[in-house]
Formats: sequence, C-alpha cells, structure tokens
Amino acid sequence: MHRRFLVPSALAASVLLAIPASAADYVPGAPGIGDPYYPASGNGGYDVSHYDLRLKYQPATDVLEGTATILATTTQNLSRFNLDLGLKAGEVRVNGRKAAFTTSGEQELEITPAVPLEKGRTVSVVVRYAGKPSEVRIGGWTAWHRTPDGGVAAQEPDSAAWWFPSNDHPLDKATFDVSVSVPDGTQAISNGVLQSQSSRLGWTRYNWRSNKPQATYLATLAVGKFDITTGTTANGLPVLNAYSKDLGDNAGAARASIERTAEVAEWLEGVFGPYPFNALGGYVPNVTSGYALETQTRPFYSPRQFNNGANVSVVVHELAHQWYGDSVSVDNWKDIWVNEGFARYSQWLWSEKEGEGTAQELADYVYATRAAEDPFWTVKPGDPGPDNQFHIAVYDRGALALQALRNEIGDEDFFAVLKGWPTEFAYGNAQVGDFVAYAERVSGKPLAALFDTWLYQPVKPAVPAAAEAGVAARSAAATPESESVPVPVPVQPRSWKKIAETNTIHEHGGHDEH
Repeated sequence: MHRRFLVPSALAASVLLAIPASAADYVPGAPGIGDPYYPASGNGGYDVSHYDLRLKYQPATDVLEGTATILATTTQNLSRFNLDLGLKAGEVRVNGRKAAFTTSGEQELEITPAVPLEKGRTVSVVVRYAGKPSEVRIGGWTAWHRTPDGGVAAQEPDSAAWWFPSNDHPLDKATFDVSVSVPDGTQAISNGVLQSQSSRLGWTRYNWRSNKPQATYLATLAVGKFDITTGTTANGLPVLNAYSKDLGDNAGAARASIERTAEVAEWLEGVFGPYPFNALGGYVPNVTSGYALETQTRPFYSPRQFNNGANVSVVVHELAHQWYGDSVSVDNWKDIWVNEGFARYSQWLWSEKEGEGTAQELADYVYATRAAEDPFWTVKPGDPGPDNQFHIAVYDRGALALQALRNEIGDEDFFAVLKGWPTEFAYGNAQVGDFVAYAERVSGKPLAALFDTWLYQPVKPAVPAAAEAGVAARSAAATPESESVPVPVPVQPRSWKKIAETNTIHEHGGHDEH
C-alpha cells in the first residue's frame, strides 16, 4: 500500500526551491571530442563561439603570458569540463567566479565551476596562464618553433595547446581576436585583419581579428622581425605577407612565390567560388622545418620550400585549403582527403592552366610510376589511419580519385561540384561520405563504386579499372581485358618536379619536426 501525503502548497513550493537538481543530472564533459584517430583531442560538453586572446611574449626568454576569454554554450548539464592547454594555468574564472582547476595527462585542464552549468547556457571562461612554449611536449613533440628572433606556432593536427587553452579539434570552430604585445622593433603576425597597433613603454601591441569560424589548429602566431608587404585585391580584400629578415639565400625565391598570392587566389575563385575569408596573405619565418600549413587567411611556409627557387605550386596548395580544409573542415581526422586530395588536385589544375601538363597527364604519370607492389597503394586516402594521415598517397592517390571523378561525370558537372561543395558546407565540417553524396546529387550518377576503388581499396586499381576511369587509358586501350599488362611510363609533365618539391607539405603532420 502506498500512502499519499498532502503538503500545503506554500510548504511544497519552499521544499522544491530548497532541493537542487540531482547531482546525477550534472556530469563531467568528456575529455575528448570523440575522434577515433586522436582520442585526447578536443573535449565534450560545450561549443565555443569565440576566443579572445590577450598575450605578451618576450622573444629573448621565450616566456608567453596570456589571458584567454572563451565564450561557449553548454551542450549538456556540466559539473566539470576540460580545456586543452600545455602551458601552466594560474587562475580560472567561469561566469566571473573563481573556479577550481587541476591538470591531467599532458594537455587536459580540468575545470570545476563554482556552480554547475545547465545545458544550453552561455558561458564565459577566463584563463590566466604562462610558460615557455618551446619546453612543452605533448606526445613527445612540439608545435612551437623557436627562431633566432622569436617563436612561431604552426602545426597539424594540433598547435593551440602550446599557446592558448581551447577545445582543440576542427569540429569546434570559432571566431578569434588575438592581441599580442611584443618588444618594440618586433612584430606579431596572426590570422585575419590587423585591426590596430600601438606602442607604450617599449612594447608594441598588435590586434588581429579573424571573423569567420576557424579551427584551432588553423590559428597561428608568429613573433619576430619581418619585412612586411601589404596591398589589396581587385575586390578590396587586404593582403599582408611577412618574411623573416634573415631568410638568407631563400629570401628572393620565397618572395617571388608568396607575392603571387593575390593572383593565385583570384584564379582559385574561378575554380572554387568566392574567397571565404576577410584577409589574404602568407608568411615565411626563419624556421628549420620543411613543411607548409594552411593557417587560415595567412598560410605558413618553411624557407626550405624554396630551396630550389620560386615555387608557386606550394602557394596554390595552401590557398586551395582556404576553401577545402579551412572553410569546409574535416569532421574527424580520418576525413583528411577532403582537405589534401583537393589541395593536391588544385596543383594539377594550376599546371593545366599554365600549360605545363594537364591534370590527366599528371594522373597518368602517377599511375604509371607507382608499381602495384608499391606500399603507396596500400594506403586508403578515404581512411588512411593516424600513422598515414599525411602519407603522399593521401595527396596523389587522392588527386587520382578526383581525376577519375572528372572523367566519369564530365567537366561541366565536375567543376560545378568543385565550386558548389565549399558553398554547401561553408564554415562547417564534412565527411568523405558527404562529398560522395554531393557529387552523386549534382551529377545524377551512382559514384560509390568509383570512390571505393580509388579511396578505400588497399591495392592498385587494375589496368581495366583505371582505363574505365580514364586514368592510363592510352596505355590500356590495346588490351582492355588484361589486368597484368605493364603500363608504359608516360612522358614526365613539365610541372612534375615543382609539384614533387612540395611533397614535404605532408610532413607537417609528422611529429619529428621539433
């Protein structure tokens, strides 16, 4: 038997007010966002809308002091949540009140607010922190480059933890204000538009704004002594390029390449549609690395990219990422093909435009020069695995898949796909499967089998399959039924060497660059 107790309404109301929601309703946010390649990357329980970073950096000592204000919305009832940060936090406030915090692992800052946070609530988080970024190691590596006159943050798949606290995964993109104080005579370069600069008591502060959603790994900071060139595009977009003053013999080649940024971007607009951001440019610091990176609005280039002279192809690659990788970002890192396959193919299209070899000729050359037993063919660009995320196959085999698609659906639909995709998913995230579905919708053709052959099968597509896709078609035409006929090597396209010189682009994901 259940007895029913009657409580006067006023007393009932007071009892309800006195009893908070069950503690079981509030749980910690996950310490990772759920990426199968990088389980520790990002965090669960909230979504960031804006980062305001106020920094001070002393090049002589490599000491970085920062106050980060993070605006976010909770996606669950939170008792605790994490940020990714490798430097040491000194104070944390949540909605203006001091919060308890501790650290775990190599990059987890665990924050317990004074009052649990309800789902759907707008939250402000202020973190004061400091440290020497060059001394931070996460997974045994660093994303911070020391230079003779400063330091640089630029790396993939993550670099934020070395200089600011964040939800460090492309799934959580946000706008950025980055304000950096450095000694007079030194510059601070970041993403977007330079809003203002001012000097006081021997320090100069630079205020940068990136006003479109930006993945945390695409945020960059470079402090040093630079020669800076500025201008505008025909459409009035501000262009800013920066070059370390001590690039040595590579200085001329670097400038001859990066100064063509506006020209390349204008051409890419004809391929991919309107440029998606508020600024354009690039920078070349005096670092010893060999890679380049598509840091949003202002790509990073290592001087070694220009060891053999000017190379506009690398500029094409990194600027193509502004559409494919920056505006449309990976959903998880296994979807890296939606970044790299397209950036590589843009180099092939530039070669075609310059009369140095068509995309078809480059595809034929790649296919013919990679023997069936080459491990190149065992890498699956559609899901390469974390160890092969930046393998050359993701680039070249990934571009082969696009040439096969072009031959299957024809130029009109193919270029409609290339231009429509960045509009369809602008400022968001997408998977490989999303692109396949989009291409099927635009072309009206079933394409799953084609993409399975070129992106997911760990073998070299047989000659008949390649011929059917229009790759190596000339060499396969005589014996279309044979799968074992060797494919004669085509004449090397004139652009091949310059494109091959950019192969070290894929090393930007390697953790061997310290």
